[in-house]
Parts: sequence; structure tokens; C-alpha cells
Amino acid sequence: MACTAPATAQDTSLASNDPVRGSPPSPAKTKNSSDTTEDRWNFHAQTTYVYQHKDGFSAPYTGPQSLSTSPEYSYTSTFTAYVGARFWKGGEIYVDPEVVVGKPLSHLFGLASINNGEIQKNGGTHPRGYLARWFLRQTFNLGGDSIHVEDGPNQLASNYDARRFVVTLGKITLTDIFEKNTYANDPRTQFLNWSLITHGAWDYAADARAYTIGGAGEFYWDNWVVRVGRFMEPKAANGTTLNHRIWTYHGDNLEVEHDHKVGDLPGLVRVLVFRNHSWAGNYLDAIAAAEGTGNPPDVTSVRKPSSKVGYGISFEQRLSSDIGVFLRASLANDRIEEYAFTEIDNDLSGGISVNGTRWNRPDDVFGVAFSTAGLNRQHREYLAAGGLGGFLGDGQLTRYAREDVLETYYNYHLFKGVQLSPDFQVILNPGYNADRRGPVFIYGMRVHLEI
Repeated sequence: MACTAPATAQDTSLASNDPVRGSPPSPAKTKNSSDTTEDRWNFHAQTTYVYQHKDGFSAPYTGPQSLSTSPEYSYTSTFTAYVGARFWKGGEIYVDPEVVVGKPLSHLFGLASINNGEIQKNGGTHPRGYLARWFLRQTFNLGGDSIHVEDGPNQLASNYDARRFVVTLGKITLTDIFEKNTYANDPRTQFLNWSLITHGAWDYAADARAYTIGGAGEFYWDNWVVRVGRFMEPKAANGTTLNHRIWTYHGDNLEVEHDHKVGDLPGLVRVLVFRNHSWAGNYLDAIAAAEGTGNPPDVTSVRKPSSKVGYGISFEQRLSSDIGVFLRASLANDRIEEYAFTEIDNDLSGGISVNGTRWNRPDDVFGVAFSTAGLNRQHREYLAAGGLGGFLGDGQLTRYAREDVLETYYNYHLFKGVQLSPDFQVILNPGYNADRRGPVFIYGMRVHLEI
């Protein structure tokens, strides 16, 4: 997220593509309906507990920021309240207080494809409370079909036009608006691994809790959506404090989405372009500065105003009434250090989601997905020379290999508002290091409650 993609409680059934998906966050089913009820206010809450156990594995050496070869356990617990109110026509205000506690694997070192989207970079084993979100959403209706949106977390029951312009101002996480994937967006109900909850190479602006401040505009016109936004970068890489000089240091994002149908089955394609300007180091500068000193390169010692550009494309398609698939690809110009998300420079991921209609459990969801993540040449050379990144640092990287992840989960609906999800992950080449190939096996259990 910076640390996590703090997710929202989303509808995990394979509902039809949501015409208002993109307004942060819009979990409720959306439909043309004779129901035109609009809420003046609402309140929702969620709590999620994730426990994970990692088996031990063999490796010829371990560096200062390697994944431990010993068996380990990790856990996270979050509580979020969602409060919304409507004070004027088209205007919605939301405030989300949140509490988090957690323990990562290996002090959060050794993986780029980190195992739990709920873990935070600045988390700890003592509960911490903060305001996760506070934002204004203003909708300007422009005509077209009338759409009714049901009540949900950060979504008042509302009526919108299919053609409209939406402005969001305040504190959010960027995955509330951009690359809001139907099947792989929410670690509280879907896939847990960081490489599967959004574009792996998207170093999106965020503090260490994955939240940022700024503004976005979304223009909806029938089957097309264009989104653009500018948000604050942290003052230091993976830091807790945002840099409020948004006109000097910022993350800019542009996304174009097109919804389509194959027969009667909905799907969509999104293209994302981002550019970050921040106080960041260049890997080649760090290597050059360390030459002749006998010391490993240190990217934090060569920071200066720097820009990073990246791209992502994603595809979603319903194959039947109960089966959906997704595919993502992303890459970034990562001569510049990872600043707010994770150490992935290019990534390909995809998966399938099936609800339980076929076995008479229509509220259950089974998912399986893969990710293969890689590093650019400059990033590999930096780690090979003994440099330390935000998460990685085996002390050497003699045999580079892509970091591969396979994850599967089953979301079991116990009763209304309560879900239990066993989760299993296999990770090869942690830290992109073929000498420490693994495989690494991680077994998890997630409990999710919604109010």
C-alpha cells in the first residue's frame, strides 16, 4: 500500500460489472431499478483477522534483509468504521476511523510479493488508531440512464446518471479509485498477496499505511471511463508523513476504462499510466558513489528530485454466471528506488474466481491466481552489489530469478456478515534469488466480519 492496499468490504459475489465502480470504494451492487431511495447518512463497520504460518526452507546463506529460513507465524487484525453523510445534492462526505495491529514475517523483509495485504510497514503488536480516510465525493449528473446504487461501506444509497463527472477530494488509498478490480482488489475478502491486489509495478503515492491526500476526477460516458488524479508522496520512501508540497512532489495517475460484453457476459479493459515525482535515489548513482569505498551501495545517500514513469493494463471477463477471470501486466522505470509500494519493476498476474452456485453455496467464493514479478537491470545490479532496498537485501544476488507466487483461497460464508477463508501461498525465489529458491509454503486463515 505503501504497506497494504487497505481494502474495503466489497461484495465478493460475481455480480455484474458495476457502472459506478471507481467511486471510492463502491462495494454495493448497482442496477437500473425502480428503487430511488437515497440515504442521508449511513454507518458500516468491518473487522478482519488474518493468521499465517510459513514453513521453514533451505538456503545456502541469509543476508541482513532476507526472508528467514526458519518456520514463522504472522498475524494482522484490523477494525474500520465507515461513516457517510449527504449534506447537499450530489455531495457525499465520508470518514473512516481505523485500528490495526499485526506482526509480519521476517520483520517484513525478504519478499517483494508480500504475503498479506493487511500488513503495514509501520505496524506493530500494539493497536494503533488513526483516520484512514476522510473525503468528499461530488457527482455532477450529465444524463443517460438512471442508475440506483445500494447502501454500503463508503457508499450512500444514491441515484446517478450513466453519464456523469465525479470529483473526489481528501484522504483515500488509490486502489479505491484506480485499478479497482472485481476479482483481485480486496485482501479482506479476496487474494492476500501484494502482487495480486493491484499492479505490482505501480509504485502508487501513499504513506506507510497506504493512504494519501489529493484529488481525482472521473468522467463516465456510457461504456467509457476516464480517471485522472494527483496525490501526495511521502516525505521519505515508505515513510509515515506525507509531503504536503503537492505541486512539487506528487503522484499523477491516468486511467482509461472500457466496459464490453461477449454475448451477454460482461468484461472490461483498463489502461493505467502513472508518473511519480519524489525525493528518491537512483540505483546507478548509488553504485557509482560506492565504487572504491569498499562499502555496499546505499540508495538513500543519493536522493534528489526524481521521476518514475510506469504503465499497467488489466482485463476482466465473466466466463459464465458464476466464473470470472482477470489478467494484469505492469512495468515501471525503476532505475529510481521503490518509494511507496514494493520492489517490483515488472509483473504479470492473473487468476480465476468462482462462486459456489454449482455446489449449492452461492455466497461462497473460490479463487486461484498466479503472479510472476521481476526487476529491471539497474535494480538487480544494486542488490547484487550488496545494496539494501525497502524490503530486500540478501547481501548478494548472484543468480537472479523471477519471484513467482501461486495463491488460492476459499471464502466460506458462515452466515450474514461473517466469512471464514483458508488461504494457501507458494512462493519461489524469494527476493528474486535463485540460490534461495525455496519453495516457501505459507498457510493462512482469515476471519472477516461486516456490520
